This record gives sequence, C-alpha cells and structure tokens, in this order.
Amino acid sequence: MFLKTVLADGAAEQRVIREMKARADSARGDIETTVRAIMDDVCARGMAAVEAYSCKFDGCAPYVIKQEVLDRAYADCDPKLIAALENAAANIRDYHEQMLVKSWEYRRGEGQVLGQTVRGLSRVGIYVPGGTAAYPSSVLMNAIPAKVAGVGEIIMVTPPTENLNNAVLAAAKIAGIDTVIACGGVQAVAALTYGADFIPQVDKIVGPGNAFVAAAKKLAFGVVDIDMIAGPSEVLVIADSTADPTCVAADLLSQAEHDRLASAVLLTDSMPQAQAISAEMERQAKLLPRWDIIRESVENYGCAIVFEDFADACKVADLVAPEHLEIVTAQPRELLPLLHNAGAIFLGAYAPEPLGDYMAGPCHVLPTSGTARFFSPLSTDTFLKKTSIIEYSKDALAALADDIVALAESEHLDAHANSIKVRFREG
Repeated sequence: MFLKTVLADGAAEQRVIREMKARADSARGDIETTVRAIMDDVCARGMAAVEAYSCKFDGCAPYVIKQEVLDRAYADCDPKLIAALENAAANIRDYHEQMLVKSWEYRRGEGQVLGQTVRGLSRVGIYVPGGTAAYPSSVLMNAIPAKVAGVGEIIMVTPPTENLNNAVLAAAKIAGIDTVIACGGVQAVAALTYGADFIPQVDKIVGPGNAFVAAAKKLAFGVVDIDMIAGPSEVLVIADSTADPTCVAADLLSQAEHDRLASAVLLTDSMPQAQAISAEMERQAKLLPRWDIIRESVENYGCAIVFEDFADACKVADLVAPEHLEIVTAQPRELLPLLHNAGAIFLGAYAPEPLGDYMAGPCHVLPTSGTARFFSPLSTDTFLKKTSIIEYSKDALAALADDIVALAESEHLDAHANSIKVRFREG
C-alpha cells in the first residue's frame, strides 16, 4: 500500500508516534555552531557584518524596499490574486478582532484597585522566506494579528532575491507593514535581534524560515522574544466510513507536499476505508508536480492506523498533538470533547486544512512536533504584553501589613518587611 497501515494493538501505534516525534530531531542537524558565530559577529560589528554575510549568501547588501516598489508589485499582480489576498486579510482581521484582550480593573474591597494594562509591543520583526518558499499568505497571517494587537511598528525582512516576489510585496502592502527590508538568512534575524544601522532592534521576531533561520531565532530568544520554533508540517485526519476517500486523500497530500519531513497520518475505524484512501493518495500524488517530495514524505512519515473505536483514536491524536487535525466523520462535533491537543481542528467534510491555511481567518502559524500540548497558535496574544496594576489606600495596606511582614521575615527578607513597617511606625 502507498500509505503504510497498521492495526492498533497498544504497541503498533506507540511505535508510529515515536517515529513521528523523532523526525523533528533529525531535521535540526548540527548547525547551531555556524549560526551562533554569525549572530555573535552581527552583535559585535553591526551592519558591517550584516552586509558581509548578505553579499556572501544573497549577492547584495541589505536595502529598504521603497513604497513605490510595493505599489508597483501590487499593481502587477493578477487582479484575482489581489482579490483573494484582500479577502483573506479581511477574514484574518475579523477573526483576530474577536479575540483581542482589553485592559481591565476591578475593586476588591475598600481602598483596593487591581487590574491589568494590555498593550501591543512597540516593534515587531517578521521574517518572510524568499525564492521558491515565498508565501504571501504567511505575510498576512503574521502581520495582521500584530496590527490588530496595536503593535507600534512592523518591520518585515525578506531575502534580496534577483526578482522579489510580487505577491509577497503586495501582501506586505495589504497588511500595512511599516518597513520592508531586503535582507535574509541568519544575518537578518541577528540584525533584528541586536539592531544594525537602518535595521532596528525589535521586541519580537515571528515568521517561518529554514533550519538556519529557526536556529537563529532560538539563539535570539532572551534578547528578544520569538513566536515558536517550527518543525516539519503535519496533518492528522480522523475519518470514518462515511468520509469521501478522494477528499481525505487530497487533504493528506496537501501537507505531504510541503517537504520530505512532512507528516500525514490517518486514523480510522475501517480497514477498507484505509485501503481506499491509500489507493486514492497514490493516484492523485502521481499527477502532482511535487510527486518526488510527496512520495518520500509519505513513505517515511505517512501512516494509517485502524482502531476498533474512535475513543482510542482520539487518545492517540492527543499524544501526537498535531499541527492540523481534521475530523471527517458523520458527526464530527461528537469527538471534539475528546480532543485536547492540536494547533487547529477542522470539523467536517467542508473544512479542509487549506481553508485554514489561506482564508478562514485563524492564523496558520501553528505549533508542530507535539508542542500543541503546551503552545497555542500565533494570534493577537502573541503581540501583546500585560502589566499588573496595584493600587491600595493606607487603610487597605494596614489591614494586610502584619501578614506581609510575617511572610517577608519567614523568607529572611528583612528589607521587604521594613518597607511595610516604616509606613506604620509611630513617631
């Protein structure tokens, strides 16, 4: 079979999960030493180092892409593509406006006001790959939530390819990005981390990139914040006998085509359905331009697991914690309470994963490699910082003074205790 198939027996499915989790480690490679050297050099020498690496790897020094270039790219794009980007942008904006958290305060007794201020970050950097991995949808998905969150300034960096991608530049214009800079690779991440001449230091770096960019973001964390370290793309589909094999196969292939490390997994309660979906995947894949990538991805990281009931399938899905989880069953909402770990859940035959990638509105920047157990999708929350507000009257503090002193002295922090005592010392 094109898609290797196993019967769940308590051990076979565990083996598959272990193989899936191991693939993220194999993808990293030993590149951190190289990346660290570039990061340290940019930290020390600033723009001189950035220019040297840009000329070496990309063939030219970094430069700011002028507004008229963005305008021309927008005008040169197919009107149908522009309409699609505008529609996607509107849906992304609408969704993220619904989830935006506001500042708040409340009174807890006489003389006590507590609360939280919620503000957008001052400056954010968005990394956008170039070349064959140029994705205008990712520009929208990263920038628009930042805009909705109230980020003060958005800087986009993208490799200075010979022919900059018009769709990517048009998306930057649609999203309202403040400055677009032609600079890519580790040196771009380093410049955003430490600041380098006209590339300012940012508060947070988001956006996808290759293994070197991912390593650079990992090393940048602590100096600046980052969104997440993304691993290979993955989809897990739960399908029963009512699912259309043609559609399920197409959905599995939509992730397998990303790269050779992508994972496509099917969970079902029907061996005939697993066989039908496997056969349909092979038929469709052979007609696709990225057949070689798909074949390797499915061979190494694709799998169908057949269960006796979907309760056990949901337990396995939770262990996998996939980036994308589709439920294609007669009653998909019945399984929703059993599923806790996924980047995004797609319910029903007419909510395929590409709907989320491009148009529905929720961000397609999702946790991978099992990190959906504790990470959330990129959203407005990614670009907000929260500050606690504490205001007490003299009487309200006096009511708690003895307790505060007792706790401080129990920790041998006498200056803490004294900070309270001096306010109520007689004479």
